[in-house]
Amino acid sequence: MISYMKKVFLLTVLSSFFSVYSMAQETLSFPFQGGHPIMTRFFKDSLKVSPEIISKKATGTAVFKFTADERGTITKIVIYYADDLLLTPPIIAALKKSNHKWIIPDKEKFHDFIIPFSISFDIPMSGNSTVQKAYYDFYLHHKPFPAVDQIPLNDATLLPTVFVKYTF
Repeated sequence: MISYMKKVFLLTVLSSFFSVYSMAQETLSFPFQGGHPIMTRFFKDSLKVSPEIISKKATGTAVFKFTADERGTITKIVIYYADDLLLTPPIIAALKKSNHKWIIPDKEKFHDFIIPFSISFDIPMSGNSTVQKAYYDFYLHHKPFPAVDQIPLNDATLLPTVFVKYTF
């Protein structure tokens, strides 16, 4: 009888361990359908660098916070920081294309995500002086867009940086 009780106790402990482990795995899953590599590929394919960015040889970082609802629909987009507002329209357009691809953790009604983007260009093999002059001109005249007030983060998830390189 004692060995039977030990077996029941052991099975109870093991089953509770595996249920806690599976719940932990559920909350740790990547919040984009298909995972991190699919998200990276999605944004590289969906983010279309504008001709104005290309002509000005604009580069920089932009950090966004967005809210997704339980269906994965983006309901709000906020710019936390951008090296220049010129960089933000193609990112916003790509974020809007990602509707219904977000997975909300723990069956919440809404969840906030923070996602940084880094935009740069491939250095050409020739004509470097022209590229350097255009980049330097952009750098001299760019207007950073920082947050001017505190930003409550609540339960936001910081996503990995999306790197985008363009050629001209």
